[in-house]
Amino acid sequence: MASLGTVRCLLRGARPANEISAVGARGKPCEHLDVRSVPASVGRLKQAFTTIEVETRAPGLVEITDRVASWLADEGIGDGLVTVFIRHTSASLVIQENADPDVQTDLESFLRRLVPEDSRLYRHTAEGDDDMPAHIRAALTATQLSIPLRGGELRLGTWQGIYVFEHRRGRFRRSVDLHVIGD
Repeated sequence: MASLGTVRCLLRGARPANEISAVGARGKPCEHLDVRSVPASVGRLKQAFTTIEVETRAPGLVEITDRVASWLADEGIGDGLVTVFIRHTSASLVIQENADPDVQTDLESFLRRLVPEDSRLYRHTAEGDDDMPAHIRAALTATQLSIPLRGGELRLGTWQGIYVFEHRRGRFRRSVDLHVIGD
């Protein structure tokens, strides 16, 4: 079995036959490695990419777990890592409880108190009173999530769901990129 450092080298480049030689961290050459000592799954990595559009109608959370899981099922990758990335600066992503809607309401209420919509507090007001607070709320949460995939299933906890967190008033169409790599 190869060490983690050796596997990193393996993923950077290969030579024909059974030997692998590549450049590792900081440009230093990696040792030659017989591929028979590397886990078989390393050579069979697949990846897939798509973009989903999410309609929002007001500030708050919109669950997208089922859409992500459905896409993953179509891709047929068993074990790997899923990246979810929102391509906006006034909306974000969170993994949050999906059993009790009061959790979502409390989270939204807390962020409204933490980052009020008061145009006297901000310079950037050209796009409306809710825009700069939305940017701050997005900065306090996340624009990218990484979720392990095992046996074709997202490794979320029992009550966890993936959400787009809209921080602005009004209707928006949010683009969310999905990427999976695994075998």
